[in-house]
Amino acid sequence: MNLCSTILSVVCIFALPISIAAAVEPQQQPNILFIAIDDQNDWIGCLGGHPQVKTPNIDALASRGTVFLNAHCQSPLCNSSRTSLMTGLRPSSTGIYGLAPWFRDVEEFRDIVSLPQYFRKHGYQTLSTGKIYHGGYGRNPKRDNEFDELGPPASVGAKPPKKLVTTPAPHPLVDWGVFPHKDEDKGDWKVASWAVEQLEAKPKEPYFLSAGFFLPHVPCYATQKWFDLYPEDTLQLPPFQGNDRDDTPRFSWYMHWKLPEPRHKYLVEDNQWKNIVRSYLACTSFVDSQVGRILKALEKSGTADNTIVVLWSDHGWHLGEKLITGKNSLWDRSTRVPLIFAGPGIAVNGRCGQPAELLDMYPTLIDLCGLPANDKLEGHSLMPQLKDASAPRKWPAITTHNHDNHGIRTKDWRFIQYADGSEELYNMQDDPNEWENLAAAPQYADVLKQHRKWIPKSRPPAPNSKHRILVYGEDGSVNWEGENVGPKDPIPELE
Repeated sequence: MNLCSTILSVVCIFALPISIAAAVEPQQQPNILFIAIDDQNDWIGCLGGHPQVKTPNIDALASRGTVFLNAHCQSPLCNSSRTSLMTGLRPSSTGIYGLAPWFRDVEEFRDIVSLPQYFRKHGYQTLSTGKIYHGGYGRNPKRDNEFDELGPPASVGAKPPKKLVTTPAPHPLVDWGVFPHKDEDKGDWKVASWAVEQLEAKPKEPYFLSAGFFLPHVPCYATQKWFDLYPEDTLQLPPFQGNDRDDTPRFSWYMHWKLPEPRHKYLVEDNQWKNIVRSYLACTSFVDSQVGRILKALEKSGTADNTIVVLWSDHGWHLGEKLITGKNSLWDRSTRVPLIFAGPGIAVNGRCGQPAELLDMYPTLIDLCGLPANDKLEGHSLMPQLKDASAPRKWPAITTHNHDNHGIRTKDWRFIQYADGSEELYNMQDDPNEWENLAAAPQYADVLKQHRKWIPKSRPPAPNSKHRILVYGEDGSVNWEGENVGPKDPIPELE
């Protein structure tokens, strides 16, 4: 017994330092590199949205991680989309439908814990540059307190002395084309440069570094070398059908009743369709090059192996499809976005076809970093799909544009219900361009029923809502941005 006790004591003495070391050594949390692209639709190589697009850096990121092929925004508008993904709440829950207000100016949401605040609360250094929230929101340290450090804001940067294109609405941002300037003078170059500088300086770990690019948001200005990637004589225009809107409800036009972005009709009549498509593609490739600069700096920083990279866009953009340009619709061209995760704990070469939402990023990043759950979030973690891209998912992607207008995207179907009760239904496997509305066909009654159950309850617009606000009254009245619209009023710039 004495011999056994002595041996046991010796073993315990030698094991003690190891046990103490294991207990006191903190678990290394992964860093987060959070890259946003404004108005970027699925014209990305790994998404196959346009057969000629060149995005080698984003494609390389997708190949070393998992890309969601059926990811969608919560709102096809900057402020409402970004508010949703950064707060973890749906637009239908906050009433943030327009370009204003800033959610912290709404009393109910003044103290809500945003995504970067949640990570700061758990020991992360938070840094941000460019467009993460809409416009200048989130960039006032005294008022907003969203990030520890702020770099350059989003900006157009170099621009011509006057607009290159005379559009029906003389908005200064609605412009596109090539003109002589330096890429280094673009706002997005400066955003990438600041992010690169932070990585070169080796920020304190764990860090949450967000960089938001402005392009390919209008004005779509690019230098000649980016246009040369897309020769005009071989350029492919997006699929188009002239009678595309004949079987869509009139209410679908109220979603984008009167906007600075021109209709397809103008693009054809003024010979601008190829120009805007080339401009969008050129700007997309330029932004891809800036993403590449940041990812290269990440590799050189020595922190890449312990960094989760997530790349996303706030919503898509029409370039003639459905007879419009811009966003503000509930079809795939306006809602489908790139969503890519790469890094520790994420499958390589994953391609997930299950529906995903931008709302899912907040809970997913919490899971990936092993942080305590935030039970106030309305999204669902994508961890199962990040481990196995074929893993099933029971939730659809839900997009809302103004109160009581919703798009429900499942794996095979898109269902739209407008505030007046009118509907659309598309078989996305057989009809990816959404050209045939099946909502009135009796054989799809069960499909409609299954999708209607996902419609969220909407609240009215938040106080001081403005810009792109559509109000549908109980009496059937329609009001777009403060002006009443009659049931027989001609559609602006179309009829």
